[in-house]
Amino acid sequence: MKVRDIMTPDPITIGPQHTVGEAAKLFMDKKIDGMPVTDDSGRLIGLFTKSHVYKVINGDGNLERTVGEMMTTDLLTGRADDEFGAVVGPFVPRLPVVDEDGRVVGILTRGDIAKAFFNSYNNISLELDTIINSAYNLIVSVDAAGTIKVWNRSAERLLGRKAEEVIGRNIQEILPTSDLMDIIQTGRVDPMKRVKLNEHYLISNRSPIIKDGKIIGAVAVLQDISELEEMSRELSYVKELNEELDAIVDSSFDGLFITDGRGITLRYNKAFAQLAGINVYEYVGRSVDDIKKDGIISDPVTHAVLDQKKSITVMQESRIGKLTLTTGNPVIDKNGDLIRVVCNVRDITELNLLRQELEKVQGLSQHYENQLRTLQMQYSGSEKIVVSSTKIKNLIETVMRLAAVDSTILITGESGTGKELIAEIIHSNSSRCEKPMIKVNCGAIPENLLESELFGYEGGAFTGARKEGKPGSIELAEGGTLFLDEIGEIPLNLQVKLLRFLQSKEIIRVGGSSYHHIDVRIVTATNRNLMEMVQKKLFREDLYYRLNVVPVNVPPLRERKEDIPALAAHFNNLYNRKYKMDKKIAPDVIDILMQYDWPGNVRELENLMERLVVITSGDIIKREDLPLHLLDTVGSTSAHILVSGIIPLREAVESVEKQLLEKVYTKYRTTRQMAKELEVDASTIVRKAAKYQISPMYHQQ
Repeated sequence: MKVRDIMTPDPITIGPQHTVGEAAKLFMDKKIDGMPVTDDSGRLIGLFTKSHVYKVINGDGNLERTVGEMMTTDLLTGRADDEFGAVVGPFVPRLPVVDEDGRVVGILTRGDIAKAFFNSYNNISLELDTIINSAYNLIVSVDAAGTIKVWNRSAERLLGRKAEEVIGRNIQEILPTSDLMDIIQTGRVDPMKRVKLNEHYLISNRSPIIKDGKIIGAVAVLQDISELEEMSRELSYVKELNEELDAIVDSSFDGLFITDGRGITLRYNKAFAQLAGINVYEYVGRSVDDIKKDGIISDPVTHAVLDQKKSITVMQESRIGKLTLTTGNPVIDKNGDLIRVVCNVRDITELNLLRQELEKVQGLSQHYENQLRTLQMQYSGSEKIVVSSTKIKNLIETVMRLAAVDSTILITGESGTGKELIAEIIHSNSSRCEKPMIKVNCGAIPENLLESELFGYEGGAFTGARKEGKPGSIELAEGGTLFLDEIGEIPLNLQVKLLRFLQSKEIIRVGGSSYHHIDVRIVTATNRNLMEMVQKKLFREDLYYRLNVVPVNVPPLRERKEDIPALAAHFNNLYNRKYKMDKKIAPDVIDILMQYDWPGNVRELENLMERLVVITSGDIIKREDLPLHLLDTVGSTSAHILVSGIIPLREAVESVEKQLLEKVYTKYRTTRQMAKELEVDASTIVRKAAKYQISPMYHQQ
């Protein structure tokens, strides 16, 4: 405490020339008992008190004497910034306070000192009361007679009695079960004792209050045990929760790696330790930088998560060669600070193996599906497709694979080979089979109408146009397949517009002003050599390469003559059903058909079979019923077994066997007759027929 805090500032002063009587009057009027004596400049030169006045009165009684004659000049002075205890002793009645120049700025009297001591004591007392009442624990103290001296607010709250009600009363009256009087009598300290007060169980610490070697009272500090029990339950719950979390983390098949917001490893599970090739607790408490430096993980994702504060997924490789897919997730608190990084580490080595196995199974499934579809088309009695020769089987297998993708396809081949049928197979076996297939023969539509036929037109686009306009074939094929037959006949001016559609999948109607996006698959066909047309500037080269993404060539019938018997039987059955007839084909007729080159291909054979079914008078189609140009071409009625070009000997033998069996099944009804004709056992006939899937039903459909 500083002197300035308790002194009387700017005290009344008196000069040395004043009389004792004048000073006595000031003492009486101002009710003071001493005044500093100052010179004309205000500097302290002495101290004049009531004692000096009493001395004069008891002496000669001359009150006209000057103050300067009577004042005390040997003075103890202080400064305003001095510590109170350093300048004031127990016997200093008054202390003048001066500044650096000796001028009086205050005076410290006994009254000031008493007031300072009283305020200090009062403050300490209030502070002590505040501390006691602020304590969370219950505090009760008594004097040696058991009179309650302290009863804090916690005691009020817990025991339900106000301090003013109990202070000054005996402890036994208020708390009959209290043992504080025993503490006073025995002087022992009694810590951590479980007591019951007013139906409350508490933990009590009791001790005697000793002053000057004597016990003057006792104090008890108590805490509600229910709070400790609650804390114990919470600690137990936290412990169980932590054990449960450890069990969950360790039971995860994926590796889990957790760091704090500074990249310090907090925990990781056994799965991560196995993936990284480390011990379970080896890197706990260490920085993720140590993991990178030691080569445990190629590039820890934790660094990136700490920098970017977002989830990040990367591929990593561990020290022991494990390939992992790792996702790092930041944990953000309510203040927006990153406090954890949790990494999920999955071993994808096994997943890669499973993926490879799945791809293998899917490939086999697709292969078997294509094979099944091919066989279904071959043996389902379809009126549009007959599959017999190796070339056609291979072609159908290729077409079935192409049907599963959306690539643009160009089908080439001579007229009558079945290009349109191939296009239909592609559409019906594609994902677009539920959507329309629109066919446009570019060679059959006049050039001036082809553009509006393909792209449509707006109302009033030209004379004779519909008022409401008309969508073109491309729009009508939305979601499905557009088949452009005879694409080689499309005029050059339309080739540019078709090329733009193939590039952007957008069209604009004739007379229109806005483009429309169309989702459609393009399949084209031609019997012309488009490359020659490109070289002759009759077909755009860029359009040719746009159309010729996947080429499919349909071989002419003369290159696959082994298909002729099956095709002839197919068309014969087809027109028998159509015209409600039951015509059969003589074996020598098949021989003649096999020798003909069929410039019109399958279409020519189909037309011939329809004519023979219709005009033949008997139930058997014989050699005599054939047109003359076929008889003139073959020149002989002897049977021939033919193969198409140079093929492997094994395939040639199988082809001859199949053709012979087909002929003998056509001519005879029993296997015994067939075996006799071919000079083999009947069991051989049955086995070979099963191998080539030949039966009388095949030819009687």
